[in-house]
Amino acid sequence: MLLAMLMLAACSREPAPRAALSQDVYVWQRQWTPALRAALTASDPQVARWHVLAAELGVSGRWIDVAPDAALLAGTGKPLLMTVRINGQLARFDAAAIETHILAQVEAWRRSGIAPAALEIDYDCPTARLPEYTAFLARLKPKLGATALTVTALPTWLESPRLDGLLAAADEATLQAHAVLDPRQGLFDPERARVWMEQFAKRTRQPWHVALPAYGSRVVWDGNGGIAAVESERPTLAGGVASELVAQPRQLARFVAGIERSQPPGLVGIAWFRVPTGDDRRAWSLSTWLAVLERRQLQEKLEVRFADAGAGQADGSLREVVLDNAGAADAPLPTRIRIETGCAGDSGGDGINGYTMESDARGRYLRLTQAGMLRAGTRRHVGWLRCQGTAGDATLQIGS
Repeated sequence: MLLAMLMLAACSREPAPRAALSQDVYVWQRQWTPALRAALTASDPQVARWHVLAAELGVSGRWIDVAPDAALLAGTGKPLLMTVRINGQLARFDAAAIETHILAQVEAWRRSGIAPAALEIDYDCPTARLPEYTAFLARLKPKLGATALTVTALPTWLESPRLDGLLAAADEATLQAHAVLDPRQGLFDPERARVWMEQFAKRTRQPWHVALPAYGSRVVWDGNGGIAAVESERPTLAGGVASELVAQPRQLARFVAGIERSQPPGLVGIAWFRVPTGDDRRAWSLSTWLAVLERRQLQEKLEVRFADAGAGQADGSLREVVLDNAGAADAPLPTRIRIETGCAGDSGGDGINGYTMESDARGRYLRLTQAGMLRAGTRRHVGWLRCQGTAGDATLQIGS
């Protein structure tokens, strides 16, 4: 009877909570600025491994090599993945030349005192090129010695039977779950990402990570509705109609909590793209970034107010509409800001910086036309109103 009671008690216990997933971070910047060094130092306690961009082969076939801060990276004491980016639209894949350049970069890292724990190949090739890519990896791996070989993988490869051979040729893989769809569908879709992860878990026998976004992008469309340029960590000079894609911190925090509660088989960690810096205006703020890494509650504090339009407005009729985020986390821009005014002499107004002024039966409001985030501790001028009377004659309300 005692044995039966013990067995019943064991069966009734709550299952042990799943351990938090380890967190890798991509360092994708080509220039090692003071802001980048500060971001690495601040983030390092929460980071398991650094994926550091070492070289990039452009669509033209020209290499761009990146010289990282060897002393700083070595000082972190964390495993380093030397990441080589190969443009997926590369017309001719010269396997021998690419291998020679990569091995030279590995040796250069070793000479600088930062022997990589792994070489990561980031090649978003078309599915039809998977056999060629797999053969390249199989030839490269024995030449790396004790350095592991890892690859990034696209969801578009999941339907191909050739994916199994590619994954078997590497020691580890990272499934890219952001910026893989038509930009019209956004930067990140949590439901699709979960489906891709479940499918990927069935295809690989190796440990794997999932790459998640901590940034935004600006997509420029040409006159025919095609993509003229995508601007993320580096600005472009392309003109045309543009739209902003944003990875929402709250959405990503919820997604991480969900996959930690119910981890797909083989998933060992998250690879965040990319480490944010003060120089990178489309990445999250450092305070938001650290809150997500540390699984802390995100605390935004959006406020809207009128501001003095400054000199040259002797009659005081022109007022600027300003959004403030006094919180410690980045906040999504509100979709609507209602302007309730009863002042006499209403004569004009408009939205700016992603807002336009419109009217309905209730009166005027500012409507968001360009998605975005307001970083913690910053402000944005979003409109102006010309109205005779005192400041108390008009009020602003978010989200109505």
